[in-house]
Amino acid sequence: MYAVTPAVESAWRELLGHIAAAAGVALTYVPYPAPQPLEALWSRPDLGAVLMCGYPVALKMAPVVPLAAPVPRADWAQGRAVYRSDLIVRAEAPYRTLEDTFGGRAGWTVSHSQSGFNAFRHELLAYRTPARPALYGQMTGNLVTARNILDGVREGRLDVGPLDAYWHLLIARHAPQLTAGIRVLSATPLTPMPPFVIAAGAPAQMVQRLREAFVAAARQPWFAAAAEPLLLEGFQSVTEASFAPLLAWEREAIAAGFAVPA
Repeated sequence: MYAVTPAVESAWRELLGHIAAAAGVALTYVPYPAPQPLEALWSRPDLGAVLMCGYPVALKMAPVVPLAAPVPRADWAQGRAVYRSDLIVRAEAPYRTLEDTFGGRAGWTVSHSQSGFNAFRHELLAYRTPARPALYGQMTGNLVTARNILDGVREGRLDVGPLDAYWHLLIARHAPQLTAGIRVLSATPLTPMPPFVIAAGAPAQMVQRLREAFVAAARQPWFAAAAEPLLLEGFQSVTEASFAPLLAWEREAIAAGFAVPA
């Protein structure tokens, strides 16, 4: 999810190696580049420590146990394991508010994404009325990745789109040429950060050791250097219940007949 460049993937691999060693758990790193379906990865019975969006955790899309969630090094996170969706537009676009984009072209990633779907749908719901059931002239769904949202806006195929704010931080740091032509129009409310998860069938002792290693990572001598390229402050322990509030946004949208952003 957050291996935005090969260098960033290497940084994640190094950090996870430290955490596995601290936990005394043998993990094998398996590259899984986009756009391979994350649902298949999350359902593996040998899952050891893999990032998973909190919305599918709440939806129980795969048999997993949340371990810990990253704390982004960002002013908006305020030292908590939270994130948001940046609603991005082209830098030179005339829009000043989200409402200014209505009637234009928007998009979303996958229907089980919090940042690329559920948060965007929730944000739009406040503007929808019986007289205006659809806000955009064109809504393109199933774009799958944050990169496709970014490229769609940057290249003019979309007027606005939701971008995972932590992913946005990483890509702006490591590939600034890709974000040079876009700006954040507005942002959705903060919600729980995607956690690292482990297969539900993993031994309880392994689960506990890994969770403790994640939470203790920021206090280790290796952490500062490993976390710096990842813009991380540390990790916070989470459980499945941490992500249940995301379902309230889903229920509200479904009850209003707004199952898909439009």
